[in-house]
This record gives sequence, C-alpha cells and structure tokens, in this order.
Amino acid sequence: MQTCPGQRWRMTLRLSPIHGQLNNGGFDAQRFMLAQGITLRARILRAEPMDLSCSLRWHLIKHIRRQSEGLVWQEVLLALGFGERAGMDDVYRKLLRDTGTAHLMAISGLHIGLSAIMGWAFARLLQRLMPARYIGWRFPLIFSLMMAAIYTWLAGAQPPAFRTLTALIVSGILKLSGQRWSGWQILLSCVAIMLFLDPLSVLSDSFLLSVFAVGGLLFWYQWFPVTLKTRQWAIRQIVGLGHLQAGMMVLLLPLQVWIFHGVSLTSLPANMLAVPVITFITVPLILFAMLLTSVSPVAHTLLKMADGTLEGVFTFLCWLPAGWLEVDARFVGVSLVPWAMLIAWQFQGWRYWGGCMISLLVALSVPFWRMDNSVSWRLHLLDIGHGLAIVVERHGRALLYDSGNAWPGGDAGRQTIIPWLRWHRLVPERIIISHEHLDHIGGLKSLISEWPGLKIDRSLGEKGHAPCRQGMNYQWQGLEVRALWPPPDWQGVGNNRSCVVIISDGLHRVLLTGDIEAKAERAMIGQIGRALHAQTLVVPHHGSRTSSTPALIHQVSPSLALISVARYNPWRLPATGIVRRYFDSNIQWLDTARHGQISIEFHGDRRRVLGFRSQISPRWYHQWFGVIPVNR
Repeated sequence: MQTCPGQRWRMTLRLSPIHGQLNNGGFDAQRFMLAQGITLRARILRAEPMDLSCSLRWHLIKHIRRQSEGLVWQEVLLALGFGERAGMDDVYRKLLRDTGTAHLMAISGLHIGLSAIMGWAFARLLQRLMPARYIGWRFPLIFSLMMAAIYTWLAGAQPPAFRTLTALIVSGILKLSGQRWSGWQILLSCVAIMLFLDPLSVLSDSFLLSVFAVGGLLFWYQWFPVTLKTRQWAIRQIVGLGHLQAGMMVLLLPLQVWIFHGVSLTSLPANMLAVPVITFITVPLILFAMLLTSVSPVAHTLLKMADGTLEGVFTFLCWLPAGWLEVDARFVGVSLVPWAMLIAWQFQGWRYWGGCMISLLVALSVPFWRMDNSVSWRLHLLDIGHGLAIVVERHGRALLYDSGNAWPGGDAGRQTIIPWLRWHRLVPERIIISHEHLDHIGGLKSLISEWPGLKIDRSLGEKGHAPCRQGMNYQWQGLEVRALWPPPDWQGVGNNRSCVVIISDGLHRVLLTGDIEAKAERAMIGQIGRALHAQTLVVPHHGSRTSSTPALIHQVSPSLALISVARYNPWRLPATGIVRRYFDSNIQWLDTARHGQISIEFHGDRRRVLGFRSQISPRWYHQWFGVIPVNR
C-alpha cells in the first residue's frame, strides 16, 4: 500500500529515545535530530489506515512531476520548488558541495525572501489599478508575507524556510510599528522570536549558518561598503555581487571549516553565475509554473525554460576545476584569521597593537608547528554502531583493526573512518582484518580506494594480503604487534578464526579479540596461557553470551574492558550476563553505545581513558531522557 503525506494511520509503536553515533570530529546525529524536533525513534509493530487521502501539497508535487517528465533536471526542479531533495543524484550533490552552491539547490531563506519580493512587486502592480485613496505601503507588505507563507507551505514548512518566514513576519511587524529599527535590532529581534518559538533550533547548523550569514552581511556592508563610482549599471551589479560573495566566503569560513571540514576554492566564481541565474530566473519560472499548473502547456513550457537555465548552470559548474579542499582540526583556529585581519584593518591595528596581532597569529598557528609530546600513543575505539573499527595512533600514523559495517549504498569506511582519519591528520599504514564477516570488513574497499598502498593482514591469508596467524610479530612505530590466534593449522571459519592481536609498548598491553567465541577461547588459553595477559581488553563478539568465558577473563585479567556495540541493536547486545561477569570481576566497562568514541592515551606508565560522550556531558541533549543506562 502506497503511503503519502496527509494520510492518517492508527499504529502500535515501540518507542526509544533518539540516539546517534558520536565520534570526535564526526557528525552529531543526535543533535541534528533534536534540532528538527525529533525526540523519539519508533518501530512499527502494527498499523491500520484511517484515512488514505493525500495532502494537497503532495497532489501538487505529483502534478508538477508529471508536467516535468523527461526533463534532465527534474529532481533539481522539485528540490527548488518543494524542497524535495531525495531524488538528486549523489554525483551532483558532490558537485554542489565542491563548488559551494549547495545552498541554492533547496528552498532556503534566499528563495523565501525572493517569493516575498515577488509578492510585493505583484501587489504594487495591482495598486496601479486601484483608486489613489486605496494605495498604501501596508498592502504590498502584507501581500509579500502571504506569498512567503505560501512558498513556505510548498516547502513542507522545513525549518530553514519556516525560520525565514518568521524573520519576515517579525521584520514586517517592526516596520508596521512606525518606528525606525536598525539592521542589528531587527536581526536580534528575529533571533529572539525564533528561539522563543523553537528553542531547539539553537542546536541546528542551518540556524547558526543563517544567523551568522545575516550578521556577517550587516558587518560587511557597514564596515566595508562598496565605493565604486560608475554609471555603468552592469558593472555596478557585477562588482556588487562580487563584493557580496567575497564577504560571505571570508566571513563564513570558520563555520564552514568547523561544520563541513573543508572549504570550496571555486565558490566565488560558481556563485557569481549561479546565484543570479537560480535566484532571478530559475526559481521565478518554477513559481510561475506552479501558479499556472492547471494550464499544462504553459506550465510545461515554463518548467522546460527553468530546466534550460539549470543545464547552463551545471555545465558551468562542471567546467570549473575541482575546488573542494579538505582540512583537518588545525585549521579551525586559522579560519578566524580573516576576521581578525578585517577588524585590524578597520581600526588600523597594525599601528597601535601590532604586537597583539602577531601574538594572535602565532597562537592560532601553534598546531602547525608544535608537536604534541604529552602522549606516547593512543588507541581509539570508534563509534560506528554494530561492527568494529579500532585506530592505533602514533607519530601521525595509524594502524587499523577492522573496518566496520557496510550497507546498500555505503559503508563505515566512507562514512566514518576516512573523514575521522583526515580530520585528525592521520595516515593509515596498515590494517588488520580479524575475519570475513561484513560488520568487520565492510569498509575495507573504501579504505583501499582512498589509500591504495595500505598493507593488509587477514586471518584467511587472501592473495595480496599478509596472513594474520599465530606467530606473526612485527614492530610498528616502536610498538610490538603480535598475533596470538589462529594457529596456522586451525581449520575453523567465521568468528572462531578471528585474528586475535596484542599490541604492547613494553608497559601497556591491549588485547584485540575480534569475534572469537568460547571454543576458540578455550583452545587459545590451552596453547598460550599467560601470554594473554593485558591491562586493556576489547570485549570479544560485541558482548555476546557465546564469548567472554570466565576462563578468558581470568587469564587476561584486564582492568579495563571496551566494547563496540550499537545502541538499541536487535540482538540485544551486550548480553546482561556478560556485563555482570565483567562487573563482578571489578573491571571498568565502557561501551560505544553509551560513551561514544572511546580513546585511551598512553604515556610512560600512565593511562588516560576518555569517553567522548562523557567529555561533552554539559551538552544536555546527549543525556538519556530518563532511560536507564543499559543497552536496551
């Protein structure tokens, strides 16, 4: 049965608080969902329809989809008209990101503002037909707000569109008050009302970008106005647009680095063409097509013209050189330098406090020239949901153990591990794959694609890969890496063939166990016994009851147990009895489901354990919403 917006269903649901994977420098899904007002996740147990009629907006989308059938950029037209971006090709999504034009291909504040301007212009035309006594400035203002409200409804009242509508209404009310308000007063009033209506929007990246962009524009035009004096209208417009885009590129740089971990070097020329074409040609054509959708030939012609403008824009964007520059955490501070330089220029700071400016530049550049010698090496258990991915870090290099899960259309390597390594400026040199199950090998292809020279150790010893078997022993960055299992003659497959590795610096020992189960645990204890001792143990098989036998825990005798497990997973891992077994042995227990990324720093005889979620516990939205702290 086909579902659509507007239908009413009676459902029996199993609810759980929202939860997202959390890694240092990664995407915070929990914050993102809360910013959208989503506080619960539901699993449908039973559903029965009450009313299967679809909403008017959905019927309009279907109608426009039929009228735009066969057009090359149909999905982009729907994204600009209704905010429906699900059908856009990933190749073009990447192109938009690389050229810094992604903000144009969805209904944003710019488009809602444009609809208000169009409504104002249409109202002014209507006033030409009215008697003079009925002509006033309030009618165009109110009509423009009505047009913005209609476009916001067409966009599904998505948060960015709704926030823009709120800002327009607030600014309209302030104007109707008859008082004179400065740009900063209007901005602060709009922000205050937005936060009053939706306090959770303060967690939204799009909210921060919008507020920062408007504030940046006020700052830019007040401190650095355009001073070009020419009678050539075209030149004035080009210079004005270039001035605007240069300001946005410079002033939004800190947020771009922090949120997107990269900057577009071609955003200026890309936006110089794309902004005026999309804003003043493409979007108006789409709006007129929607207004005249009942006249199919006219609507189809307008949509075809809009499709032609998009063809020109995308042809130009494809012609531009690849401009996306990925940056690491060191650039967060450096991205503030343009702001400091602009302020210094305005106040002639180089004359009066040049020493302070030099000190500031030196301080912001510290990560580029100062090495962190406080830690000898680190081990990171990444939060990737169900699966396993461990990074051992030393001297700017990385040794990986397993590569997480894979799913249709993606994998943990592409989604989490590669961005994490790049953000932390780590170069992977070697990866150990414990065994062939998908939740441990899923990201391997993406990692090899990104770093073709990556050396691979595997227990099955596939062609081109080094065998990871008992007796394997090598030095990596001064650390000893030794395989304890499986023996060369072991005939088992699957979990019990997991490559068990111990990593040691001579003082600290960490045992990595893959998905080894009771049968192999007993055999391994019988063969190597005391060699299993380690202060840190990565719990076998995600805490399954088939592993972590009392004999293994006794033989390893760890003081710390780490486990990679997904929150609310269908296998109900880790098993309650296994958790109790570790607690009864007075072993400290940390799992990625509740602590996010877990990092251990080793220096001399000291060990420091950090759970990323607990490190940022002051952020209230990472708390458990009253749910007891077990993984159920």
